[in-house]
Amino acid sequence: MSVAAYIFVETTQGKAMDIRGEIAKIKGVKSSSSVTGPYDIIVLVEGQDVNELGEFIFSRIQNIPGVLRTMTNIVIE
Repeated sequence: MSVAAYIFVETTQGKAMDIRGEIAKIKGVKSSSSVTGPYDIIVLVEGQDVNELGEFIFSRIQNIPGVLRTMTNIVIE
């Protein structure tokens, strides 16, 4: 069974569009959209389990230059 999560991403000023495009190219990303509010991007990802999602977030998204912080919300239904 796969696990899905929405990841909210805050970026440095002026970098949201570039970072959104980078994130959209990563395997496992189902969608990457610019949004208003305290976060700049919302990303829908899928993985095999929570551990895989955690590793994905740490190694792939949080390592992108310009990403300030993320907040992950696991889909339960």
